[in-house]
Amino acid sequence: MTREEKSNMIKSIKSNLDSNSTVYLADCSGLDADSTSKLRRACFKSNIKLSVVKNTLLFRAMEEVDKDFGELKSLLKGNTTLMLSDIGNAPAKVIKNFRKKSEKPILKGAFVEESIYLGDDLLETLVNIKSKEELLGEIISLLQSPTKNLISALKSSGSKISGVLKTLSEKNENN
Repeated sequence: MTREEKSNMIKSIKSNLDSNSTVYLADCSGLDADSTSKLRRACFKSNIKLSVVKNTLLFRAMEEVDKDFGELKSLLKGNTTLMLSDIGNAPAKVIKNFRKKSEKPILKGAFVEESIYLGDDLLETLVNIKSKEELLGEIISLLQSPTKNLISALKSSGSKISGVLKTLSEKNENN
């Protein structure tokens, strides 16, 4: 690979790191072609960019980005697969589902919304992280619930009150 090719690759990786708030590093070594293809399809369906990168190029790109990747840089050894997403828990869910049938990929570490997670033992924690959209949905449903209950109560009590008034007025008319 020429210097110009390396420079272009670093720029491309840097651009990807800049434009995504979620970066996962995984080890996919040992996966056969069929399994790798299935993993790529699963990532594509979940809107995750998956690429195998050279550690030195990724390290240089991480150095040039304004984000602080801290200890993640120390994990750049051996086979490294880069998983990029806008949703914090999407790559973790793909890895967890894929590992039901295979031992790999193994999570090396992740950078999710300025937080750093190191090691495969944190996969379950990452799966349980709620995305911004999920949190907003929960907040909206919590805010809507009391309003819905109030409207429902007013509707039902309104019909009860009108029924009682109607009965009373009919009684008075008959007397």
